[in-house]
Amino acid sequence: MAFQTPITIERALQGVTVHEYVLPAIQREFVWKPEQICAFFDSLMRRYPFGSFLFWEIPAADLGNYVFYDFIRAYHEQRAAHCPIVRHDELPSSKPVTAILDGQQRMTALNIGLRGSYAKRLPRKWWNNPDAYPERKLHLNVAAPAEDNDQKLAYDFRFMTDSEAADANAGGVAHWFLVQRIFELTDGTDSVGIFSYIQDAGLAADNKFAFQALDRLRQLVFQDGVISYYAVGDRELDNVLDIFIRVNGGGTVLSYSDLLLSIATAQWTDRDARQEIHALVDEVNATGQGFGFTKDVVLKAGLVLSDISDIRFKVTNFNQANMHALEQGWDTIGASLKLGAKVLSSFGFSERTLGADYVLLPIAYYLKHRGLDESYLTSDAYRADRERLRAWVLRSLLKAGVWGSGQDTLLGALRKAIREHGAAGFPSEQIEAAMAQLGKSLRFGPEELDALLDLQYGKPRTFVTLSLLYPKFGFESEMHVDHVFPQKLFYRKALASADVPADQYDDYLALMNGLPNLQLLPGSVNIKKQAVMPRVWIDGLDTGSDTSQAAARREAYLAEHDLHGVPESMLDFPEFYETRKARMRERLERLLGVSVEA
Repeated sequence: MAFQTPITIERALQGVTVHEYVLPAIQREFVWKPEQICAFFDSLMRRYPFGSFLFWEIPAADLGNYVFYDFIRAYHEQRAAHCPIVRHDELPSSKPVTAILDGQQRMTALNIGLRGSYAKRLPRKWWNNPDAYPERKLHLNVAAPAEDNDQKLAYDFRFMTDSEAADANAGGVAHWFLVQRIFELTDGTDSVGIFSYIQDAGLAADNKFAFQALDRLRQLVFQDGVISYYAVGDRELDNVLDIFIRVNGGGTVLSYSDLLLSIATAQWTDRDARQEIHALVDEVNATGQGFGFTKDVVLKAGLVLSDISDIRFKVTNFNQANMHALEQGWDTIGASLKLGAKVLSSFGFSERTLGADYVLLPIAYYLKHRGLDESYLTSDAYRADRERLRAWVLRSLLKAGVWGSGQDTLLGALRKAIREHGAAGFPSEQIEAAMAQLGKSLRFGPEELDALLDLQYGKPRTFVTLSLLYPKFGFESEMHVDHVFPQKLFYRKALASADVPADQYDDYLALMNGLPNLQLLPGSVNIKKQAVMPRVWIDGLDTGSDTSQAAARREAYLAEHDLHGVPESMLDFPEFYETRKARMRERLERLLGVSVEA
């Protein structure tokens, strides 16, 4: 391993473009955020050292033995978050190829900043909304240095859309230069194009910083040998893998799941493990209203569903035999995980409401163990079994600490109970007995009921508790946790209009987000309900021609959701809250088997 003569950023990106520089399959994904890229460019502009790269030189004769990936150029959080594969006919012919062992994040940041874009989901936008991912490119404000900031950045780099940059430039205070335009203004040999740009932009008269910043960018890209690197010439993959693991111990830490993905990729013979695993993660997460499972969950599922005895993320468990078992069973594992996600979706769960991702694994193992297919989701023959499974899922998610520490031991025990007792149905009794032996009993006491009844709006266990209490919904559509008395009724102005004494405002606000003021509603119904008084909304639930039947259906709804006695005035809200809380307690005592005397 020898230290080589540094190269320029321009030279490095040329190599990336023609696939002279590629990523080995053992590399992890790109994980830097936009602000990290901006800070990196600031450091480069200021000539700060940022470490050397590690290159693996692979002779042309060996290229057919490996799978390679390209550097991301146009990052898109939903559609292009994974490095694309490089076909062998895209590699240089009769020439060695250089795989980047250390420096992927930095090289990708350069590629995105100088040649591409970054599209990240906007806050509070659904993952499947195409308008939630605006394409932003790296810009530099050449009108002035960065204002004082906590990161102590000297140059103001930002990712902006074309329209955002144009609007900001129209104000005349800033001038946002599209960083990748540096290639249009100069080939690095002179600054004539830069000076012309500054004149055309009206920045030349009284702004020395603009020229300084753009000329510094020119030097950075075309002149400075900032890419210093070591070259590894070893042809043995095992030795290279050892080097890779060692050098990736710092920075964005190489996780055990990254390591498993690396080794699986190196050892699978008939499939591309990296592509298969990422594709499965994406497909599982696209189920229903969307989940947020990571590759860690899917890889752990691989160990569990392959019946590998030790399911811990340890290097010794990622041996050739285990990886062979994982590859051989991959189709069945994937089908079981996808069906398991559909089961969770049918129970009303999504990324927003599922408080423990690993609950998917015993569900998938059970489905695989019995060889069940999608008929399990709807067939009357499985109705009772689905309800047993659902009850266990809800109870395990409600019980504090079940899905906290010791998850590998828990998953092993659940798998053993299913394997030994789950041939004909979900063995909830045996599973709960196994959990109790691990100190994870699903028995609830009065104090735990108090904690559940004190749950607040926005917490995952709030959704679970309401699902257990009021299971009448089919959950085919997205379910919202809704306020019985809408939040707008608790504004001070609204409380004053309702003649609530001013000294009781804080008392009302303290109850607003509590469980007794919450219910489950289909999303479309919740939107239509808006901020009306609950009595008015309930009276309008069913307005068919047969008024007696409509009244009966409303009464049934009130009884099913403990909403009898909903008052017409906010003055009676505290009494309604306590009354419904008592009804909820009685229902929870019955559902969770809590003794009144306990």
